[in-house]
Amino acid sequence: MQAVETPRAESPSRLIAVLAAGGFASTFAGRVVEPLVGVLARDLASPPATVALLSTAFALPYALIQPVLGPVGDALGKERVVVACLVVLTLALGACIVADDIGTLFGLRMLAGAAAGGVIPLSLAMMGDRIPIAQRQVAIGRFLVAVILGQLSGSTLAGLIEGAIGWRGVFGLAAGVGASGLCGVALGFARRLRAPGGRFALAPALTRYRAILRTPRARVLFSAVFVEAIAVFGIFPHLAHLIEARGEGGPKEAGLVLAGFAAGGLAYSLTVGLLLRFLGQTRMLMAGGAVSAGALLVVGLAGSWQADAAALVALGLGFYMLHNTFQVQVTEVAPEARASAVALHAFSFFCGQALGVAVMGLGLEALGQLPALALCAAAILVLGLATARRLARAG
Repeated sequence: MQAVETPRAESPSRLIAVLAAGGFASTFAGRVVEPLVGVLARDLASPPATVALLSTAFALPYALIQPVLGPVGDALGKERVVVACLVVLTLALGACIVADDIGTLFGLRMLAGAAAGGVIPLSLAMMGDRIPIAQRQVAIGRFLVAVILGQLSGSTLAGLIEGAIGWRGVFGLAAGVGASGLCGVALGFARRLRAPGGRFALAPALTRYRAILRTPRARVLFSAVFVEAIAVFGIFPHLAHLIEARGEGGPKEAGLVLAGFAAGGLAYSLTVGLLLRFLGQTRMLMAGGAVSAGALLVVGLAGSWQADAAALVALGLGFYMLHNTFQVQVTEVAPEARASAVALHAFSFFCGQALGVAVMGLGLEALGQLPALALCAAAILVLGLATARRLARAG
């Protein structure tokens, strides 16, 4: 089994800055579609519910590629894999500019999602390798500033500028952001990229996965992020259509509502040190579940888009109180194979995101907005309480 990378000569701040360039680009790419559902439905003559599945087309390959990219990163070098993924992501986004039917756009979003899947999980694994556990939650919180700003910029700018440059122009902007992130990471890791890499072998990778899955704490964490993703992210691609159906606006308003989630996450990133000091990880999980549940109920009431935006600020804060705690803990599940452990974590999370869009679509149709989101609120509340209790005992 390959030894853990332990280079600590570079400062944590420089490492975070380099990784932030790629993290920003990958989340920017993931969020640009959601405010455009109505526009794409009209231009490509497809039902809004079908176009909303473009989020699933990004999230599902992101999830499914994880069991491959994790051990490949452990074997060949995490920096090398992140750079290769950013190259593919940028090319896929550029090709979206000339897509002329919904099928082609689905295919390109799937390719982009698979490529983006190698950026943030491997970045988290690199921070686990090089930043001591006592400093890691704050360090990952700082990295999340870039990740969240990518979400905020992607959803907000897509909604605000679509009227001026069209949805093809939005994808062009996303490709430019991807190219900038690629340059930042490639230059930042230039010396490491020139060093010889290892070799991938299937048998050791499978052995590492079996060892990880035998760990009780790992099973709790993987299950938790699966449920979390369904409960929190299932509603996102449907918000634009729901806001339009209420006669409250279009892509601009949807983009501002979705930006609220990123703003809440940014508030978490800027206050994570204080939250840890006053709450600790256990109470952080309980509070995150409660705040997220309340926010989902407000969205379920289908008030004004301004109320939805305020609720998503609270949802972003509550979600990251949960999710960042899970992220930190998963980096210690298997120190000798961090990329593989984080990859399984991301696999569970994005499978939940992909499934959540379809589950919420069925829930909205069969139950209505408030009952469907009330079930999500109950799930996230129970999750926060249960994981706080289980993770305190799991070995």
